[in-house]
Amino acid sequence: MSGNSPGALSGVRILDFTHYLAGPFSTFQLALQGADVLKIEPIEGDSMRRLPIGREWSERLLAPGWMASNVGKRSMTLDLAKPQAIDIIERLINDYDVVCENFRPDVMDRLGIGYQRLAQLNPRLIYCGISGFGNTGPERRTASFDGKIQAMSGLMSITGEAINGPMRAGFAIADITTGMTAAFAIACALYQRSQTGRGQVVDVSMLESMLNFLAPQVAEYTVAHHRHQQMGNHSTSRKPTADRFRCGNGFIVLAVLTDKQFVSLLTTMGRADALADPRFSDWASRTEHASALCEIIEGAMREGDPKAWEQKLTKADVPCATVHSIAEILEHPQVLARGFLNDVQTPYGSVRLAGAGFRIGAANFSGHTLALPGAHNDEVLAGLGFDDAQIAALRHSKVIGTC
Repeated sequence: MSGNSPGALSGVRILDFTHYLAGPFSTFQLALQGADVLKIEPIEGDSMRRLPIGREWSERLLAPGWMASNVGKRSMTLDLAKPQAIDIIERLINDYDVVCENFRPDVMDRLGIGYQRLAQLNPRLIYCGISGFGNTGPERRTASFDGKIQAMSGLMSITGEAINGPMRAGFAIADITTGMTAAFAIACALYQRSQTGRGQVVDVSMLESMLNFLAPQVAEYTVAHHRHQQMGNHSTSRKPTADRFRCGNGFIVLAVLTDKQFVSLLTTMGRADALADPRFSDWASRTEHASALCEIIEGAMREGDPKAWEQKLTKADVPCATVHSIAEILEHPQVLARGFLNDVQTPYGSVRLAGAGFRIGAANFSGHTLALPGAHNDEVLAGLGFDDAQIAALRHSKVIGTC
């Protein structure tokens, strides 16, 4: 961590057994805040290092998709099926605050490094287990991935156009929400430990994480018995002016939710006359006559460039946006002004990757590195008192990998 002040989690040490996306994304969030994260990988390295997009980087075991959730972590490669590797973990554990893993429940117990064993060695340990369904219930051992949770949670039932059937989100939303949930849970457990001095298990469920992010939809069913359907591009507000509209040769998304914004919208479009139409006198009437209102809006924006309309409406304080590509938003003056992208060092040069979604004080989140598999094997083992000959023997017997 570099910058004008240390990260919020500076001094916290995390032993990271996670793989795929949900788990690594959680420890990535903590690493961004200054935590020292030691990633424990298989001898051959995390399989996600070989994701297919970005072939040159994948061949270097630094696939861009893997990079995105493993910034700032050290790497140690261990064959956890070997007793010597378990001995190394047990020797390490007293110096760590947190263990994070996302195997199925009981896998770490079978390896001999589950919570009960590790807590004997370090009673202050916070042990975060991330799984599809948590440590209890009939599905506790069921395999789970992002697509399964998107379908099972109800998210897909409210996403997309009804005519085309259920649709997944455009990114691994169940993994990401679970990762954020786990990072928050670990931070809470660290704070609680500061009050009690005791560690504990943090049990994170992918399904429950997704349902937690769907809290408004859950409440509308449990309280009002409303059964949600696919809403296309409509806002959850149900207001007809919060939707996607045709505009010139493309589209624009409006998020007009107040009377003041509604007046500004019609005035800026040159349709102030429609404000006197009784069909649009209040939100109930506007919703009842949504099709007629849509015709007026799209008719007014039939000519012109969508981005020009975006600028004009934004200047009039009408919330709206054209649909930006990832490439476009990363070059947006707002994103550039905030320095959202971090400069991250790899053995093959610097890359720019996403940073945190918030700022704390004067901390600077640039200056992180990305490690090759096992890059810190010798450093970690030397810190445990292993000499060069012992480290070489562990490497020869394939307890540890070769960087």
